[in-house]
Order: sequence, then C-alpha cells, then structure tokens
Amino acid sequence: MVTDQDDTWLYEISSKKKVLDLNLPEVWRYRDLLVLFVKRDITTVYKQTILGPLWFFIQPLFTSIIFTLVFNNLGSISTGSIPPFLFNLAGITAWNYFTACFTGTSDTFRTNAGIFGKVYFPRVIMPMSITISNLMKFGIQLLIFIVFYFYFLFRGFELGPNLHLFLFPVYVLMMALLGLGLGMIVSSMTTKYRDLNVLVGFAVSLLMYVSSVPYPLSEAREKLPTWVADFVAYNPLTQIIEGFRYMMLSTGSFSWWGFFYTLVVSVVVFLVGLIIFNRTEKSFIDTV
Repeated sequence: MVTDQDDTWLYEISSKKKVLDLNLPEVWRYRDLLVLFVKRDITTVYKQTILGPLWFFIQPLFTSIIFTLVFNNLGSISTGSIPPFLFNLAGITAWNYFTACFTGTSDTFRTNAGIFGKVYFPRVIMPMSITISNLMKFGIQLLIFIVFYFYFLFRGFELGPNLHLFLFPVYVLMMALLGLGLGMIVSSMTTKYRDLNVLVGFAVSLLMYVSSVPYPLSEAREKLPTWVADFVAYNPLTQIIEGFRYMMLSTGSFSWWGFFYTLVVSVVVFLVGLIIFNRTEKSFIDTV
C-alpha cells in the first residue's frame, strides 16, 4: 500500500505558533463548542444554591443601598438632581459586568487543567464563554436598573437618556474586552505564580474606588489631590462608568477623547491578553 506523501491535512494542531498568532480562525471553527460552554455556564452558575438567580437581584440592590448610606448620606457626596440610589445602581450595574468577566477568567488554566489535559480545543474558548454568559447577568441587572429608573421618573424626578445611548453596545464591548484581556493576563501569570490569584479579589476591591463607581468624577476632581484625581480620570474604567451614567441619566462627564482613548486601551489590553494566553497554553500543563 502506497501512501501519497503529498497529501495535506485539512487541519493541523501544532504547538509551534507565531508570536502574534491570535488563533481567531480556529476559535471560529470551534464556535459550536463555545455555544455549549456558554449554555453550561448559564445553567450551572447558581445550581445547588439556596436563592439561585435571586442573587442577580440581591447583590446590586444591597450594594447600592450601602453606597447610598455611606457615601451619599454620611460622606455627603452630591449626585446633583439624580437620586443617589439610582446613580449608584447605574455605576454598580456596569462595574459588576466588568468584575464578573475579570474574576471569572483570571483562573482559567488552574480550574480547567483537568479538561485541558485530556482533549484539544482552543483554550481561549473557556474565558470567552464566561464573558458571553455573563451578559445574561448583566441583562438582568440592567432590567433592575430600568425598573427603578421608571419608578423615580414617576416620582417626579427629571430623568432622561440622551443621544449618546446609541453607544451602549460599544460600552458593553469595552467592558468585555477589558475584563477578558486582564483576566487572560492574570490567568497566564497564575500558572507560575499561584499567589496572584489571591490578590485578584483584593485588587478588584481597590480598583472599584479609583474607578469612580461610588462617586462622580467631578467630586474626585474637587476633593482629591490633583495627582489622584488625574489617575482616576485616566483610568479607562472611570471613562466607562462615567459614560454609562451619562448616556442613561444625562449626568456626569463625557468626551469623545475619553471614549476613543478607552476604546483603544480596551482593544490593546484584549490583544495583549490573547497573545500571552495563546503562548501560555503551549506549556501551562507542566507548571499547573
């Protein structure tokens, strides 16, 4: 039996990749698997819990109440004509999606070492599925925000979105890219440095306070030292939170410079994270 040496394979799996190989065509070929992982994440995230999907409602509501009591009542942080509770709920809704993407993808290699060591598929599908499945949680919390939005509107508060609302999908995309990119970077680093995973929760808590979540950017510029206020202003997450509030409540600050700056940073962070992630997947099984 003679084997044709000129036969070519339809697909070839190799650990040898270019430095800037993003591997996106292969991800597209495995899109059915991506859909399956998304469905799995949605159906199992709160399985065997007492309150189940109610946690989607409880977490943003209680956090908004605490922020209102501490920062607005005790700290006397002004939100202008916007009800403090609604102001905080808008920021927390956007912030929660970013943190869910970031923390959910920051331990990908360690938590999935078992399946990664048994079968081949593009490893980046795992963090991508987490980012996509978190859209359901974001949608539910956004619905809560809309309910309270109309409640305060009927109470006589002057509320209203503006034309920048058409940028809403772009802001969601930026949150996803930032969370996914940072998560892939941390996940790649934790294959060698396990203690980094312990720092994620602590870092997220600190990051929230320099991302203008519990206060408007104008308050930061007025009450914080100049170098701290500048750090907060140049934080891309601050631009996202402020932009989210601006297009939904017509409060806060918005600039096209800040918008495009955040968009560029989000894309760069995602691409850097994807490159590091793809390089790490070749040898992570030896260090996990």
